[in-house]
Amino acid sequence: MQTILGSGGAIGIPLAKELKNYTNKIRLVSRNPKKVNDTDELFPCDVNDFSQINKAIEGSEIVYVTIGFEYNTKVWQKVWMPFLQTVIDACKKHNAKLVFFDNVYMYAKSSIPFMTENAEILPTSKKGEIRKQLQDMIISEIEKKNLTALIARAADFYGPDNKNSGLEQMVAQRFLQGKGAQALGNIDKIHTYTYTPDAAKATAILGNTPDAYNQVWHVPTTKEKLTAKQWIELFAKEIKIEPKIQAVPTWLIHILGIFIPIMKEFPEMMYQYEQDYIFDSTKFEKRFGIFATSPSNGVKTMIDSLRK
Repeated sequence: MQTILGSGGAIGIPLAKELKNYTNKIRLVSRNPKKVNDTDELFPCDVNDFSQINKAIEGSEIVYVTIGFEYNTKVWQKVWMPFLQTVIDACKKHNAKLVFFDNVYMYAKSSIPFMTENAEILPTSKKGEIRKQLQDMIISEIEKKNLTALIARAADFYGPDNKNSGLEQMVAQRFLQGKGAQALGNIDKIHTYTYTPDAAKATAILGNTPDAYNQVWHVPTTKEKLTAKQWIELFAKEIKIEPKIQAVPTWLIHILGIFIPIMKEFPEMMYQYEQDYIFDSTKFEKRFGIFATSPSNGVKTMIDSLRK
């Protein structure tokens, strides 16, 4: 049994499709799970009720954590650590391997212009501190030989069925509604993005490769060094409109936060949009010979999915 905690999200859904290449025993765990494959086992679970997690993991060979809690620092501080500890304890109890899908928030600001698996861990935000704690929890258990686990890490991502993507909300959807795109930070800085189907495929490969465990891996991400402006122009070209862009500076985000609560969460992360942001996945590419989908093809598929 291979189990996905957070099976209904932007990574969980394509991951379930990819796992079908390895097993017909897939358990989907979320508040309201829906089958992706005909043979999927559905396990309704409120992951905020930690008492249900042990049962959700029981009988699993591999557990994938692809869940995304509400994008709110206070929520993360309250929920993430006890949730992950419960997952780790259950994996240890049931002798299950853990695959943790992660982001780059724990990397030092100085590493953002070129991130590898060896980037310095020195978070500059509260959310980054939380992500560091989660990584530390996993690595500590690995070093004690209590747990077999790996961390699959992605850059900011985009792709079909990805409603929380900045590129979808601030660019694609606005263009399709006849509005101008919105952009954070310096639009002339490079910003690499991970395509969600690529991330899911890589995560499935890693989970089913025994010697990939007890390591950190960057999933395949484009090597095309496009600026934020060039990404927006790709979307405009695909939709066949003029690429009108409204810059959203940090001071405006602070003001918007007075009226739109989620906007309060962005200022501490703005350092990622004010310098080049290059995510390197050479380690994975050399090991598996698999490369990222081109931005033009990824954008086309994303727009096609939004138009359906």
